[in-house]
Amino acid sequence: MSARILETNATPLARVEVDSVTVDIIENALRNARVEMDAVLFRTAMSPGIREQGDCFPMIANRAGKMVVGQFGSFIHGFTQAYGGEIEEGDIILTNDPYMCNAAVSHLPDWIVLTPVFKDGRHIAWAAMFGHMSDNGGSVPGSIPVAAQTIFEEGIRIPPTKLYKKGVLQSDLLELILHNVRTPQWNRFDLNALVAACNTAARRCVELAERFGDDVLFSTMEIMLERNYHAMKHIIETLIPTEPREFEDYLCDDGVGFGPYKIRCRMWREGSTCIFDFAGTDPQAASSINFYLNEDMFKMFFGSFTINLFDPQILFNDGFYDLVDVRIPAGSLLKPAYPAALSGRTHALGRIFDVMGALLGQGAPEVLNAAGFSDSPHLFYSGYDQKGEWFQLFQIGFGGIPGRPVGDGPDGHSLWPGFTNVPNEFIEAYFPLRIERYETITDSGGAGKHRGGNGLSVAYCFLCDGTIGVHDERWLMYPWGVNGGEPGMRSTKRLVRADGSEEWLPAKCERVIVKAGDLLYFNTWGGGGWGDPLARDPALVAQDVDRGLVSVEGARRYGVVIVDGARVNESATAALRSHRLARRGPLPLFDRGGSVEEIISRARAETHLEPPQPPRFTRAGAA
Repeated sequence: MSARILETNATPLARVEVDSVTVDIIENALRNARVEMDAVLFRTAMSPGIREQGDCFPMIANRAGKMVVGQFGSFIHGFTQAYGGEIEEGDIILTNDPYMCNAAVSHLPDWIVLTPVFKDGRHIAWAAMFGHMSDNGGSVPGSIPVAAQTIFEEGIRIPPTKLYKKGVLQSDLLELILHNVRTPQWNRFDLNALVAACNTAARRCVELAERFGDDVLFSTMEIMLERNYHAMKHIIETLIPTEPREFEDYLCDDGVGFGPYKIRCRMWREGSTCIFDFAGTDPQAASSINFYLNEDMFKMFFGSFTINLFDPQILFNDGFYDLVDVRIPAGSLLKPAYPAALSGRTHALGRIFDVMGALLGQGAPEVLNAAGFSDSPHLFYSGYDQKGEWFQLFQIGFGGIPGRPVGDGPDGHSLWPGFTNVPNEFIEAYFPLRIERYETITDSGGAGKHRGGNGLSVAYCFLCDGTIGVHDERWLMYPWGVNGGEPGMRSTKRLVRADGSEEWLPAKCERVIVKAGDLLYFNTWGGGGWGDPLARDPALVAQDVDRGLVSVEGARRYGVVIVDGARVNESATAALRSHRLARRGPLPLFDRGGSVEEIISRARAETHLEPPQPPRFTRAGAA
């Protein structure tokens, strides 16, 4: 089954010779059009998640649906494979259902708009944009219910549907959809912004075809894909071994009492093809942490990660997909069976990047990143304000980025490099919240020659009664260090009531009732450290101490003795480092903070952690 494009001009596009100058002009014009898509969206969307934070992903693709420029790929290709309907000029497709589009999107809050681009009756390209909606209906505000057991609890499911037919808005359909969400005004504006961004890209593609010719635009897109193919072919043949490597990491829990959940992957190369096999990954969860991972989406993750790591000048697109073979077992955490809940898929999505980095770096430790691309923590806060009006906040938090071969990990940064924080002034102006503290957590980054980025502590003072939900990870399993680097600190969530009482919240919880004056300390994890901490320049440690990123006591993890505030005692430092070098053994490639069993055992004794059940992978029937 695949989409059928109806063209009034059936003359096929032809591959023609295109000189390099024209290729560069068209390539840069398409890049600019992709940037313009973002600009249009950010200026016309209404929700803070899209307008302020940038939780959206644009792309421009060729006729076959292969992304030519964009932030991430695979949306259109997965959709066109799954959609059996006819598509005509002026149609605009809307969907959010992973099970209906080969997981072109992976949970219901992501609404994707797909626009076929026509010129003179002939289909020449695609434009697409998806954005995370603040609400999609379902059992809880924000539409990411922790305890959901099926996708039916996560809000309205929109199969691939024509929002516009031949240029005409299907108003009744739109009103039906918006009737099922808690924030209809925001969703309406955000959806209009997604459509406007795609229409902008479509106009730019038509303008390029009018300037250079349809065949030249078509041929240039093919050349851009081929350039990516050959660049990635070289990287794969250079980087990926023929002998399998394997790695496993763990989601801490599923929010309903079970965990950790194992994600296991083996990687090797056959000829020019890189193979990723997720056999051994734990079975799907009963809750919403399942991640329906489209194979093309993983290829996109691999390409984006690899290109940014080894040669950021390579234009990232879908040209290399034939060079990657992805194998995901059905019924696993990464390919759950319908109608499994999917809304909390962010945790596994983030952990995939840690696993991929570990696989790629094992054969070349000098380019190995530590762990820290671990999650995308969420806070939900909703209720009625003093005027009796409904408010609803969905905010993505930031953690510590891992230590890297090129230097320290950034402090308090997003998993997604294109995301930005929502300004505190915006939060305080539009929601009954006051930000009491917004700062990095001293010593939370793993020690190393290159320090892991510190996590972020945000203290939210609630000014109205309401309910909150929290979604986070790395509260149990440490962000691991590499090449002798130490693990980062784990995340915590502490709620201080207005009466002075305190309670520790689980990392995944919802429907927590808060009163005016209650204070939530939302503390995220730190990135793992890279390299031997004793090899870090003492002057850098002193600088970190001076900036409040490392404490005087924390400096001793680097074998550095600080006196008089932020001055290195050189003789004491030399003696401390010499003593530690004499006592320690070989440095591990990965430092997880202990075995899974040891970490769980220690956690049971820690009062601020909610002890998990025995590891899922030791339970009967698990992988």
